[in-house]
Amino acid sequence: MTSVRRSLGYSIATSYFSLPLQIIGTMVMSRLLTPAETGVFAVAAVFSAFASTFRDFGVAEYVIQEKELTADKIRAALTVTISISWCMALLFFACAPAVASFYRDAGIADVMRVQTLNLLFIPFGAVTMAYFRRQLNFRPIFIGSMLANIASFAAAVLLALNGFGYMSLAWSSLAGVVAMVGASIWFRPPDFPRLPGTKGIGRVVQFGKFASGIYIFGQIGKGAPEMIIGRVQGLVGVAMFSRGYGLVELFNRGILNAVIPVCLPYFAQDNRQHGSIVSGYLKSIAYITAIGWPFFAFTGIVPYAAIRFFYGYQWIDAAPLAQILCLVGAIELVHYLAKEALIAVDDVKRSNSLQIGLQSARVASLFAVVPFGLTGACFGLLAAALFGLWLSQWNLYRAFGLRLNDVVRTCVPSALITTFCVSPIALWAVFEPVGELNYLRFFFGGGLMTATLWVLSLRLLRHPLWTEIVALYKKLGLKIGMVK
Repeated sequence: MTSVRRSLGYSIATSYFSLPLQIIGTMVMSRLLTPAETGVFAVAAVFSAFASTFRDFGVAEYVIQEKELTADKIRAALTVTISISWCMALLFFACAPAVASFYRDAGIADVMRVQTLNLLFIPFGAVTMAYFRRQLNFRPIFIGSMLANIASFAAAVLLALNGFGYMSLAWSSLAGVVAMVGASIWFRPPDFPRLPGTKGIGRVVQFGKFASGIYIFGQIGKGAPEMIIGRVQGLVGVAMFSRGYGLVELFNRGILNAVIPVCLPYFAQDNRQHGSIVSGYLKSIAYITAIGWPFFAFTGIVPYAAIRFFYGYQWIDAAPLAQILCLVGAIELVHYLAKEALIAVDDVKRSNSLQIGLQSARVASLFAVVPFGLTGACFGLLAAALFGLWLSQWNLYRAFGLRLNDVVRTCVPSALITTFCVSPIALWAVFEPVGELNYLRFFFGGGLMTATLWVLSLRLLRHPLWTEIVALYKKLGLKIGMVK
């Protein structure tokens, strides 16, 4: 458990170092770029993310969960990831003009050509970073992420200030990739295989053809709103949706991006040692919902204040969208780690089938309601999230006996915490609607009040998360005392 806590600590440190840079960068770029320019990059980024997901081919997950990882298996993993990455780079480059023509904007092709370079560089660090995750050694990942975020932030802001427009975002992503790959090479163990090989490649491909489907279908569902809205509503519509969803992404970047890299190796280790992950999975639900539900509730109550503060007045039309999308995020949070749990118990085929079901529902719901505008698209995602909650629970019960009543019992404290800490801000918003004159007071004053009540409710309910916070506080206090 100590190694898990240490890894989670590094992972959280990675997110909380990266998050301020990402928030500041987003605030600056939202004011330097127009909605149309933002929409150009948003559409290109969806296709880039899809290509990167296919490029992964489940190799990282294979390295993490393989029971006996040998040098030959690592070389085979290198062969697979380099081969697929470079093939995807060629395909991505060739398809750029067609994508730009479909969305009627040549700038999309320019962004995609630069993003092709990411696919050429990433393989040289991907397997090494997966190995660090397997070992629950998150120190190199922390340093690499820190350097990547600094490089990306500096490149984006400097290029945007010098008039590069949406291309500043494209070049900044490349700067981050180069920094991360450089760090992985620097920290690579001396005995770590450096050259690809073919022995054992069949096992990698066999695992990857199911595991990659999990993430490919997941990325299709994640990128579907931008792809569909971009064609039906135009690039400005894409930009407004992305800004509304950006508030949900704040939580993903700040919390989930810290938790998820640790969860798969933690679940896999738990399964190898105890033969069951039910207890660990329920604990992860308890922690994530106790943090996420209050965040989404607060943001959903004062979306005007959040949008106005982070993005500026030109994006204020995204506030109603953010309100619906926060509810979507709260629902999806319950079984957000379902695919990691299924992979950990070596039920990759079921995890793949689950992703197909989840993302098919997401795409179908979008096609059904997108003619009703951006608000309709958000309600379509809400319907898909409710269906996904049921489908995930059914599959998890079939895979390792996760019972619905245990999930509900785990979530009850989180619901009580959420109600307790956001009720005052909700009453405040009823009697004094949020607007241009008071949005800062709501954002900072209401945020501080909600955060204070959140900490108090954790303590009063003796939530397991409070125990972790106290343990971390004592550990930090002990280290500070030793330094003094």
